[in-house]
Amino acid sequence: GLNTICLGELDLPCQRLRNESIRCWSNIPFITVPLSRAHGKSFAHRSELKHAKRIVVKLGSAVVTRGDECGLALGRLASIVEQVSMLQNQGREMMIVTSGAVAFGKQRLRHEILLSQSVRQALHSGQSQLKDMAIPVLEARACAAAGQSGLMALYEAMFTQYSICAAQILVTNLDFHDEQKRRNLNGTLHELLRMNIVPIINTNDAVVPPPEPNSDLQGVNVISVKDNDSLAARLAVEMKTDLLIVLSDVEGLFDSPPGSDDAKLIDIFYPGDQQSVTFGTKSRVGMGGMEAKVKAALWALQGGTSVVIANGTHPKISGHVITDIVEGKKVGTFFSEVKPAGPTVEQQAEMARAGGRTLAALQPEQRAEIIYRLADLLTDQREEILLANKKDLEEAENKGRLALPLLKRLSLSTSKLNSLAIGLRQIAASSQDSVGRVIRRTRIAKDLDLEQVTVPIGVLLVIFESRPDCLPQVSALAIASGNGLLLKGGKEAAHSNQILHHLTQEALSIHGVRDAVQLVNTREEVEDLCRLDKLIDLIIPRGSSQLVRNIQKAAKGIPVMGHSEGICHVYVDTDASVEKVTRIIRDSKCEYPAACNALETLLIHRDLLRTPLFDQIIDMLRVEQVKIHAGPKFASYLTFSPSEVKSLRIEYGDLECCIEVVDSVQEAVEHIHKYGSSHTDVIITENEKTAEFFLQHVDSACVFWNASTRFSDGYRFGLGAEVGISTSRIHARGPVGIEGLLTTKWLLRGDNHVVSDFSEHGSMKYLHESLPLPQRNAN
Repeated sequence: GLNTICLGELDLPCQRLRNESIRCWSNIPFITVPLSRAHGKSFAHRSELKHAKRIVVKLGSAVVTRGDECGLALGRLASIVEQVSMLQNQGREMMIVTSGAVAFGKQRLRHEILLSQSVRQALHSGQSQLKDMAIPVLEARACAAAGQSGLMALYEAMFTQYSICAAQILVTNLDFHDEQKRRNLNGTLHELLRMNIVPIINTNDAVVPPPEPNSDLQGVNVISVKDNDSLAARLAVEMKTDLLIVLSDVEGLFDSPPGSDDAKLIDIFYPGDQQSVTFGTKSRVGMGGMEAKVKAALWALQGGTSVVIANGTHPKISGHVITDIVEGKKVGTFFSEVKPAGPTVEQQAEMARAGGRTLAALQPEQRAEIIYRLADLLTDQREEILLANKKDLEEAENKGRLALPLLKRLSLSTSKLNSLAIGLRQIAASSQDSVGRVIRRTRIAKDLDLEQVTVPIGVLLVIFESRPDCLPQVSALAIASGNGLLLKGGKEAAHSNQILHHLTQEALSIHGVRDAVQLVNTREEVEDLCRLDKLIDLIIPRGSSQLVRNIQKAAKGIPVMGHSEGICHVYVDTDASVEKVTRIIRDSKCEYPAACNALETLLIHRDLLRTPLFDQIIDMLRVEQVKIHAGPKFASYLTFSPSEVKSLRIEYGDLECCIEVVDSVQEAVEHIHKYGSSHTDVIITENEKTAEFFLQHVDSACVFWNASTRFSDGYRFGLGAEVGISTSRIHARGPVGIEGLLTTKWLLRGDNHVVSDFSEHGSMKYLHESLPLPQRNAN
């Protein structure tokens, strides 16, 4: 039930220790982090907000009221109540500071006045004059008095749906200035929180001093919204709250008024940054505006409460804005007292774009020189690199968090570094004519020539797990293609990535483009990076299928190049060579089982069952300690079979594989199309006609005949290295080297040409003649 509490009537002891009011939450399975913490300092990073236990949510007038500024936004309010209830049921202590009583009261009073006027005019003047009725200006305190009970009844009905009790508390500034009333307020709130009740606090607008004359809600003078901003901040500090969430009708704090051309959302705001901000007009509803919110937020921050200002009205995010903030996602503006030493990720992306453009403007020989220098540094600084990698390996082993395949990917060795250097030199040698290469020339008309030339994509974000060798490979490809690069590596490879990035920037410095490759070291969540659609042009994930799927799901407006799974098949045909079969299968499965191009499903022609060749395959897999899972058809042929596979779409990434039986090459192709991931698929046969049928009909990025699946690799293809293997059908497919990191633009060179000259009665005609391409660099 809902209870309205008059502060003057209660005198609860404010000395009640906070730990007395902490409810038991540890038995709730979806809470994985401790919520209680010692109050006194605000959280330094967004990622720590998930530890917040006591939270105040301030709902501005623009959030609570409808767009017509008369009445409440019921759908929005219901969504907010649902989120608050979810957090309350997780064991947190939620409080709401709400506006809306004036708007709700205005709606009710207008309805009453219109009804009264319509009756009187209908009696005395006739229906024709109803349309001329004027709505008088309504006094704000009367609106508040009329709307307060309805607003709270609405909250009560909504919270009841989640089995949560709410209590109303009306306050004025006197309740904070008067010491006795302040103690009453503090004690009341602590008692409510102890009883698992959500306090809903509002200024007592029915008894506040007269409002200022300027209009707020249309047709009504409203008490300044900054009273509620100030109230929320005061309440948060008084109650030693961990987090204050201020919801308004803008995304957060901008460095200039929202809507202006150069306005940028400020992700993190630090005390002292006010000079860099130009405050605009107030929000749609309310007097305080953003300046009042910032002042209140900084006051709360100084008192030890973290603050986030965010948009509570946007239809796409309002349904999860509060829970997203508590989960540490990049929503709105986060106020922090801890200023990081380095640039923000947004600044890094801008630096990468500027550096990439400078890089693209260099001569091809200069870009190649940078890559050659990086290759030399990998071998010259071998000892430093391996020492850093040893630290990563020791930390990973001590924590015991990484599986053996990931530990192998994390490990660097002298031979790996030598192979990396060779690959980088291949990239440097093949990059001479990559950027600015003319791929089409057309004479549109006399003295009007069109060229299509290759250009960099822009700024790449490459996210990779465990594999530090990925950093120099991807950096070299970005340098060769003139792209700016943001790198986000896993924390398990932090030491290795740091030294490799330092060497990359050292190589870039020889031509003054050090900033073109940036390593993201902040506590940026991958999901937040994927939202930077105005700063990043392409995302390339390098890691587990789960990582790739998560990034594909999180990316908002940014294309993702890659594959979510590497379910690679080898089909053994009836005409397969005995000598080739076991060699190719062993190499495909056992050479590096964690790789995305390793064999996962072995398809065997039915006629090969119970033959010496089949026995050799099984014996070889047993010797290599490969665990076999039987497909449904294969299991039906056996009296005692291995464990039947749960799914034919499994990427094992280990010494395991599935064996399935097919009746023909046609059925093998159909199986691959149904259960494969369009990555790499192989046929082993001596029948050329069968092989060509397989090569032409299998719709995968890589299709091989009598060769291991492991050849699906940029280095082995002669690309020098790869940023990944793409199973996409647009742009790049298969191992992606320099060519996959380029796009094109059109250059048209004319001489006073206008389209009207080519009209039916114009003086010019289209030629559309193909012109020869310039000679490519022989090097």
